[in-house]
Amino acid sequence: MRASQCRDAATSMHAPELPSLTGVEHREVQAGDVRLHVAEAGNGPPLLLLHGWPQHWWCWRHVLPGVAADYRVLAVDLRGWGWSQAPPGDYAKSTFAADILALIDAEGLERVKILAHDWGAYTAFLLALEHPERIDRMVTLDIAPPWRERPPKFGTGLASLLAYQTLLALPLIGARTMTSGNRFIRTIIRMGSGERVHWSDDELDMYATVLRDPARARASSACYRTFLTRELPAAARHPRNPADLKVPTLLIMGSQSVLWRTTAPQPAPSLEVRIIEGAGHFLAEEAPDQVLTLALPFLGG
Repeated sequence: MRASQCRDAATSMHAPELPSLTGVEHREVQAGDVRLHVAEAGNGPPLLLLHGWPQHWWCWRHVLPGVAADYRVLAVDLRGWGWSQAPPGDYAKSTFAADILALIDAEGLERVKILAHDWGAYTAFLLALEHPERIDRMVTLDIAPPWRERPPKFGTGLASLLAYQTLLALPLIGARTMTSGNRFIRTIIRMGSGERVHWSDDELDMYATVLRDPARARASSACYRTFLTRELPAAARHPRNPADLKVPTLLIMGSQSVLWRTTAPQPAPSLEVRIIEGAGHFLAEEAPDQVLTLALPFLGG
């Protein structure tokens, strides 16, 4: 689907007009039972960009030109976000992983590299653990891997993390925090950012306005409800082993990120951990040059 068609779809779901970026084309891919919006640029080996909450493909706007110089870049909106479909469902992270695997198959790709953030990065870890033969290398941004080597550090950071996730997970109420206006998303992104970044309301509303669509608000709420009530307890009962990760992976964390301060992921045989000082959670927008400096050599390795 071309940009004009995506804009028509955006209008139908009361989302803002699809933003444009030089050299980027837009289309839809049928991935299993869901249509996923893809922003595509560049030529070369395939590189998937997977965003996190509460964002969509536009979060890569500062990074995408740098990676498109060397790769055929597919910046995917996960189901329920951006301009992808938002069908009813529990939004389990295994579903995200199945969607991306179906997209890789639909595109006729044998193997890909991945650069991913937040839930997109969690999805990438699940793919790497279950289907290592499909991923060459990956760079993940500010996410706790799907295993626990030590208990989280308790404090105000962990409390704030659990507070907003619990609020989002509440039936009806969670979705209402997004459909009622843009303030909640603006606040969450600003709270999760490092001290050096200054967001304009227009930048934040590129994400907040999309999530005012009821179907997308329900998808976000379901994503967190499933995580807190099913996936997190299951991970505690049956923890994964970091040694099971066979795909070469670089995990980049922000030194001011709540996730780094509370979980402090450790290196593993296939996992390298690097820190960007002064950055918070939203690394691709807070520190795009530093992300590229770390990610490009690793992906090319």
